Amino acid sequence: MGKGYTVTKQTIYSEGNALKVWVLRPTTEAKPPRKTPGILWIHGGGYVTGMAEMIYMSRALNLVRRYGAVVVTPAYRLAGEAPYPAALHDCYAALVYLRDQAEALGVNPRMLMVGGESAGGGLTAALCMLARDKGEVEIAFQMPLYPMLDNRDTESSRRNYRLPWNTFLNHWAWKKYLAGVEGEPYAAPARQTDYSGLPPCYTFVGSKEPFYCETLAYVKRLKEAGVPARVDVYPTGFHAFDMLTPFRRLSRQAIAAFEKRYLAAVQRLEQQMPSKCKEKA
Repeated sequence: MGKGYTVTKQTIYSEGNALKVWVLRPTTEAKPPRKTPGILWIHGGGYVTGMAEMIYMSRALNLVRRYGAVVVTPAYRLAGEAPYPAALHDCYAALVYLRDQAEALGVNPRMLMVGGESAGGGLTAALCMLARDKGEVEIAFQMPLYPMLDNRDTESSRRNYRLPWNTFLNHWAWKKYLAGVEGEPYAAPARQTDYSGLPPCYTFVGSKEPFYCETLAYVKRLKEAGVPARVDVYPTGFHAFDMLTPFRRLSRQAIAAFEKRYLAAVQRLEQQMPSKCKEKA
């Protein structure tokens, strides 16, 4: 389905619940001769809306179509159906599926990555923390784009009434997602106190959008913990500007920079692999 890639849908299980995952794979023409990165991409929607089909407007699609990555995206449970920690557990189940199916999917198991936009970026950060603490799956790189990380007001999320996301929606969504849970770093990753051992990170964000401050704070804390991290800031208050207005010059600039950073991460990981692993890949 679509040029340069195919899409299949699989059913896996998360805590006994059937979970649909979309698997995007490059066609033979697009796929490199070696095993490729496997990317878990998590859709946004404030934890309360959104759907797996948003993958078709996400940054991840080009990583399959242009660069030969394999992408898995889960239709995780939204807060209206099941609040925290259901979505995080679903995403972890999808990550384990990606790891376990790496050989069948043509994925290099040493190059597992996680990314997502907005709430998907928040789940990316939480998933990296959970995976680090559980020690079962090693994530090589994270891409939490303009992530939704902090249920507390920040300078940029307080009294911010721009669309498509604003203070009112932010308060409502966090209340639905947390359902009374407070102070848990997997639920609101900005509450994390230990950033050591997390995967290297790339992200971007608008300078006037609600998640500007929490994005910069996340990158700052990663760096303070010795984790390589970078954020690019664009002069806009339009949340998810790259997805909703991809034709704008600013969006094209952000997309090009994102893909450049992804390719640099892949190159770095390839250089770090032992020679025998490179031969097998």
